[in-house]
Formats: sequence, structure tokens, C-alpha cells
Amino acid sequence: MATGGKEQVQAALSAQRGGLIHWLPVCLGIGIGGYFALRFEPGLPVWIGLAGLSLGCLWLARALPQAYAPLALAVACICAGAGLAKVQTAAHDAPVLSFRYYGPIAGRVVNIDRSSSDAVRLTLDRVALDGVPLDRTPRRVRVSLHGDQPITGWHPGDQLVLTGHLSAPNGPAEPGGFDFRRHAWFQSIGAVGYTRTPVLRSAPPEGGTALLVFRIRMAISEGVQTRLPGDAGALATAIITGDRSGISQTALQDLRDANLAHLLAISGLHMGLLTTFIFLVVRVGLSCWPALALRVPVKKVAALVALFSGAAYLGLSGGSVATQRAFIMVSVMLLAVLLDRRALTLRAVALAATIVLVLRPDALTGPGFQMSFAATTALVVVFGLLRGRQFGPGWMRGIVGVVISSAVAGLATAPIAAAHFNQVPHYGLLANLASVPLMGAIIMPAAVLAACLAPLGLEGIGLWIMGQGLRWILWVAGTVAGWDGAVSHVVAPGPSVLPLLCLGLLWLILWRGAARWAGIVAVIAAFGLWAGTTRPAILIADTGGLIGRMTPEGRALSRATGNGFVATIWLENDGAPAEQAVAAARAGFLTQGAVVSATVGPLHIVQVRGKTELARLKGCGGADVLVLTVPDTAVRPCLVLDPVTLRAAGAVAIDVTDADGLTVTTVQMLTGQRPWTPTAPQQRVAVDIQIARVQ
Repeated sequence: MATGGKEQVQAALSAQRGGLIHWLPVCLGIGIGGYFALRFEPGLPVWIGLAGLSLGCLWLARALPQAYAPLALAVACICAGAGLAKVQTAAHDAPVLSFRYYGPIAGRVVNIDRSSSDAVRLTLDRVALDGVPLDRTPRRVRVSLHGDQPITGWHPGDQLVLTGHLSAPNGPAEPGGFDFRRHAWFQSIGAVGYTRTPVLRSAPPEGGTALLVFRIRMAISEGVQTRLPGDAGALATAIITGDRSGISQTALQDLRDANLAHLLAISGLHMGLLTTFIFLVVRVGLSCWPALALRVPVKKVAALVALFSGAAYLGLSGGSVATQRAFIMVSVMLLAVLLDRRALTLRAVALAATIVLVLRPDALTGPGFQMSFAATTALVVVFGLLRGRQFGPGWMRGIVGVVISSAVAGLATAPIAAAHFNQVPHYGLLANLASVPLMGAIIMPAAVLAACLAPLGLEGIGLWIMGQGLRWILWVAGTVAGWDGAVSHVVAPGPSVLPLLCLGLLWLILWRGAARWAGIVAVIAAFGLWAGTTRPAILIADTGGLIGRMTPEGRALSRATGNGFVATIWLENDGAPAEQAVAAARAGFLTQGAVVSATVGPLHIVQVRGKTELARLKGCGGADVLVLTVPDTAVRPCLVLDPVTLRAAGAVAIDVTDADGLTVTTVQMLTGQRPWTPTAPQQRVAVDIQIARVQ
């Protein structure tokens, strides 16, 4: 019996040998994801041990029977993935501002975009801060322009001087939430802030080639928006140059609600449509010249031209992670054409994913990487299963193909989008069917036409055609977003849901044999965990200025204004977004001047705002948890969360247990001590706290 079981295992492992390359990015991803999930930074002995384990597994792969060798290689790849993540983390090591700064800021403009509040944001390098030594000055800072500031006229390379507020990038808005500090670390942004005073140019844009591509991008962006005003022009610049700073918040929200926001990012769709159009034009054009077509491999020439065109588009668009990923995928497919191989296969997808993970390990945790490869993998699998099947007459095949591809890509990316953005657009398929075909048939060809006519000063012809298609897309987005029930909202899942879901689906797709159906068990388990997700009874912002309490009506907030970004994140993660003022009007808090209180089960929580009210406070004022907006040095018989404690601990979540005890979870408890977290001595908040009542 044991021998038979061993033979079955060997047979199952041997059956995977033809598709081992498919598992390479999966194993790298496990190692990368494991590194980012750690709550501590491994020391040198750990890395030496992992390197030894990896080398030992490579040797073991040669010594083991052929069937078991891939298991040793898988372990080696997992170790390599963790090592890649560590190398990238060390490469981005740069100073992070450790205090709140207000004063002069000087720097050079290296990026221009908009914040979620629609303010213009400038990213500066070559930063100088008054009184801050060079070795403690962030490599880059990002400043939002508020007040009476021009929204245009900023140019790449501008040398600017301004007076503003800066602080370290914020941590998660709640325990387990999105960690902007880690995101900023890999962008080398060591401080973020704002200014309300006029921004001055200390010198004109410097020459040289360092920002040449950025200047070209912004010049094209300004030219396009001049000839094509409004949201249509802003959407055109997003597609051509990757500059999304001109899109209004209304249009942006409509595109999100209609599941068309993917059209804003220069991703696989844009890169694929562009290179496919150029490939077809070159191939057909050369084929019309018989003398040349009989002597030259027209198909390969077209693939080369399309490849170089994609590289130019990559540079023109600014080379974001999403565009890099799209170019790598397209390059793999075009190289397959040059080598007379099938262009779109799981092997090509795996190779592209491997290249992206080696170059940018941090991309694994972002929705762009996850959604892009989920959609591509699903499309390859589904169209592989449908290969050779006919769907009516020839004129219907293109329509059926668009319907199938939109449905498959939408279904594949829906859980990932819901996990990251807490919403599910219900009419996304209809919106995409009405919009995506125009991207391939009108908009991208018109963009190429505009580029070809630009040297003659006739680019307006292509842009006019492009504008008609884009206005249609904006109309579709606005119409679909306005339908009743266009969007539903979901609770943010726990940290294990998305990895379990993705691994289950990958196992289902990649494993060969009956055991592949075990992937369904993992998928069902992931959705079960998601459905059972509970939200914290109490959330406290890391400033102490806002408290959220879960009620039958939804989360009630302690204030109608202030900490607006945090309030938005809490309500979205609850799966019930609402205006902050609406949430503040819900019953849940008793407000008496600068004192706000609430009772949750046996827990009495009190927030005291300002020094004056704190000076009047005796003991804890009857509170089990006392939240303060100013530092407090008094010894009090309760849990005190003042700015000093909260700055070290981060945002706090509190739940009342069945035994009338407290479960306190802080951001710092979940993120631990990593390179992107504050390095100052941490003041820990205990996990188990005895409720101390002041009689």
C-alpha cells in the first residue's frame, strides 16, 4: 500500500515536468510575499541560512530522483524570491523624515500628479531643508499645492523654493490596512506634505538628458489638452503619456464605477492594441509589395517594428510599473513570433511575470500586477480551451471574441479589485463591451495617426478622431455609473484571503492531474474567510483626533470634519462608504464640548480634545480607554492613548471579548519593525489590557 502510494506521488510529480516554468513566478511570489509579510527584518544569519538552503536544494535537485527534483527547486526559488525582495529593499534605503518639519523647502520637480483631493502634487528631488543635515534629508519629497496656486505651468526640472509642512509618510489608517510607508519607500519618497504659500522658481528648468523624456511627455500632454480640452483631452494624455493629472474627479469616479478605470493606466490593453495595430499595418503594407514580400520575412519585420514601437511607447509613457509589465508581456509575445513560436501561451505569461518579479519584487503586492496577470492568465486558459471552435459566421467571431474576453477578464479581476478597492461594479461588462472595441478600432489607431502627422503639424486630425471615441467612453462611463445599483460595496478581507484565493486558482490552472481540483477547496475557503470577516468595534486614528464606533446603522464617527482621509478609508473598508458628516450624525457618541464619549459593552471610551479640557480632567474621567489629542505626562489608571503613544503604536483597533476583556491591536503590532517603519524607540501598547474603572 505504501509502495503504491509512493508510486502515485511520483507519477503525479512527474506529470508536472512539462509545465515547471509555470511555477517559477509562483514560487518567487511566495518568497517575496513571505518577506513582506514578516513583522521583523531578518538579520544576516537568516540570509546566510537561506542562501545555504537554496544552494543545498540546488544540489539536492541533482541527487534526488527525477520526480522529486522540482520540489527542491521550488524551495530554492522561494528562498530566491525572499532574497530579491531584500535586495530591492536595501537598494531603496534612504533617509525618512523622523519629525514634523515646517520651513523652507527647495528641490527639483521630477513628477507632477494630483492627490485624491484633486490638489496638484509635485515630487521633488535634490531636496534641501533648512537646518536638516544632508545625511538626514529625504531623497525625494512630495508636496501638495493648496490655496491660491496655479494648477498648470509647472515643468519638469523646475528649481523650486517654497515654505511648507512635511512629515514622514503615513502608516496604515487602521491595523492591517494599506501601508503607504512601504509604498513610499520603494518610490524613495521620505516625506510628504503640503504648502499654502506661493511656490517660487529659483531657477529655470535645467538642461541635460536626465529629465528629457519627462519634458517630452509633459510637452505632449500640454499640446494634446490644448487641442482637445476637457476630460476627453485629459483621458487622451493619460493614454498617450500616462499623465492623469488633468482628469476631473467626477470623470474619474464615473470610470471607476463603470469598471473602466483600467483604461487610464497604460497597461496590457493599450500596449497590446498599439503594437498589434502597428504589427498589422506594417505586415499588410509590406505584403502589398510582392517583390519585397517574397524575399523578406514580412511577419518578423512587422514584429520588430512593433517591438521598437512598444519600447518607444514605454519611454514616452514614463515607464510606470504597469507599463513595464505590459511591455515585457508584449515583448515576450513578439519574440515568440520572431522565433516562430506560439505568441500567447502560459509559458509566455510565466516568463513575463518572472521578469517583472525579478526587476520589481514590490510589484507583487500591488493591484496592478495582480489584476494584469490574473486577466492575462485567464484569457490564455479560456481561449486555449476554445481553440478550434467556431462561433457562427466569420463576421460574428470578432464580436464573440470581445464579449468572451471582456467577461473572462472581468471575472478574473473582480475578486482582486473588490479586495483592494472594496467595490464591485455590476455593469462593468456592458460598459467594457461598449468601450473597449473603440480603443482598438478608433482611439489607438488615431493616436498613431496623430503621432505620424505631428511632424507636418497635422496632428489635430488624429486627435479629433481620438476625441470622438474618448467622448463616447466618457458618456458610457457617466451613463452606466448613474444606473441604480451600478456598484455594491464589500468588506475589506483579512490578510490571508487574497493569497489563499490566488494560490487556489493558480493550483487549479497549473497543476496537471486530478489533484488540481484541490484548488477549488482553497478558493472556497478564501471566500468563506472573506464572508466571515468582522470589523473592529472601535477604531482610533493615529492622531487621536478621530474615533469610529460600529453601530447597527454602520460606523459612527466622533467628528464631522477632520481626518477626512482616514474616515473615508474606515467607511470603505466597512463596505459601507458614506460622507463623514453622515457617519458623524449616527447615534453612537455623546458630545459635550471638547469631550466625546461612548460605551461599547463594558467598555467606556472618552476622547478629550485640547490642553484646556485635559487640565480639567481628574483621573480618567470614568473612562476605560482615554484618547487625547495632546501629550499627557500624568499617570492614570486606564489605557491612555495620547499623540506620543499613538505616534509609536499607530492607529488602534479595539474589540470587546466575550469575557468582558479588551483585545487591542495596533498598526505597529502587525507591521513590526521594518526598514520603512519608524526607527525611533517604540512605545508598545499591550495586547491584553485589564479594564480599570475609576470609581
